Amino acid sequence: MLQVKGIKSAVAGMSAELIKIRRHIHAHPELSFQEGKTAAYISEQLTSWNIEHQINIAGHGITGLVEGRNSQKKTVALRADMDALPIVEETDAPYKSLNHGVMHACGHDVHTTCLLGAVKILNERKSDFEGTIKFIFQPAEEKLPGGAIKMIEAGVLENPHVDAILGQHVYPDLEAGKVGFCSGRYMASSDEISLFIRGKGGHAAIPDEVDDTVLAMAEILISLQTIVSRKTPPAIPTVLSFGDVKADGATNVIPSEVVVRGTFRTFDEIWRAKAHQLIRKKAESVAAAHGCTCEVVIDKGYPFLENHPVVTTIARQAAEEYLGKENVVSLNLRMTAEDFAHYVQRVSGCFYRLGTRNETKGITSGLHTPQFDVDEKSLETGTGLLIWETLQQLKS
Repeated sequence: MLQVKGIKSAVAGMSAELIKIRRHIHAHPELSFQEGKTAAYISEQLTSWNIEHQINIAGHGITGLVEGRNSQKKTVALRADMDALPIVEETDAPYKSLNHGVMHACGHDVHTTCLLGAVKILNERKSDFEGTIKFIFQPAEEKLPGGAIKMIEAGVLENPHVDAILGQHVYPDLEAGKVGFCSGRYMASSDEISLFIRGKGGHAAIPDEVDDTVLAMAEILISLQTIVSRKTPPAIPTVLSFGDVKADGATNVIPSEVVVRGTFRTFDEIWRAKAHQLIRKKAESVAAAHGCTCEVVIDKGYPFLENHPVVTTIARQAAEEYLGKENVVSLNLRMTAEDFAHYVQRVSGCFYRLGTRNETKGITSGLHTPQFDVDEKSLETGTGLLIWETLQQLKS
C-alpha cells in the first residue's frame, strides 16, 4: 500500500532524473502544433521505462494507461501540456532555450516532467492500487483552437471512460513547496476580438472629405467598455481589453482601414453569447455614425474553467496530507484562460496551482516573461502530489 512517506522517498530518489528531464525539455522548446521533438523525447522516456503508450494523438499528443488491480473499478486521468511560447529567453540558466525566439515561459516543461515522474513511479507500483490511470501529454495549449479539444475529439476521455481528471500548473506567485486550489469557477473563457474599421481615407488636413477611421476606432473602443460597465450582470466577472491597434496612416494621412484586436473574457456561457452580439451591434453602429463600416470577427476560444467541488475537495485534502495544511492555500478567480476547461466541461476534474517561487534564489518573474524560471524543488512537490492525489481519487 503506497503511503506519503514511501512516495516522498521514491520521488526524492528520482530528483536528479526529474531535473535532467526538465532541463532537456526547457532547452528544446517548441511552439504550439510543432511539438514533434518534444513528443519524441517523452515517448523515448516512456519506452525506456517499458510503459506502453500511443503517439500522434491529434497531432503530437501522447496517451497511455497504468493499470492497477481491478483496473475497471475507476479511471483517473492526468494531463500535462507541452508547448512553449514565442518569447526570447533572457536568463543565464545553463539550460536556457537553444531555440532562439521560443521559450518555456509558462512552465509546460515542469508540467510534462512531473507527469513523467508520476507515471514512472505509479507504473512501478501498480500492484499497490486499484483502478486505472490514464496519462495525457497534450500539445498546443497556448494557441487556439488548442490541443485539448482535438484530443477529446480523438477519444482521449474514452476507452476507458475517464471518471475524473487532474491538471496542475506552475504559479510563480506562490512559494515552492506550496499549492493552491479554487473550487467551482476558477478561470475565464477567452475569445479573440478583431475589428476592421473601414472608410474613405485621405488627407488629414481635409477631414470633411474623408471618413475618419481613426476617430471612429477611438469612439468604438470607448463605447465598447460600456458593455462591461452597464450591461454585464454584476455577479459575472467580465473583461474586454484591446492591445493591438494598427492604423497605417501618417501625421497627414487618415487611413482607409484601422484594425484593432483584443480579448473578451467571462464566466458564463449565456452572457458570453449575448456579449458577442452586443459587441457586434455597438461596433457597427458607432462606425456607421462616422460614415464607416466595422467588420467584427470573434474567434471563440476556450470555455471558462470550473473545478468540480467533490474532486477538488479530495485533491485539496490529499495535498494537505502530503504537504501539510500550512502549505495549501485558497486561490481567487483568474481572468486568464486554460484549455483544460474543455476536459472539465465533459468529466469531473480539478485544475490547481503548483508554487515555484524562491525569492532567495531570485526566482520571482511572472509567467510569459523572458526571465521566467522555477525553483526545481517544485519538481518533487509536483510529482509526488500528482501521485498521492491520484491515489486518493481512485479510492474515493
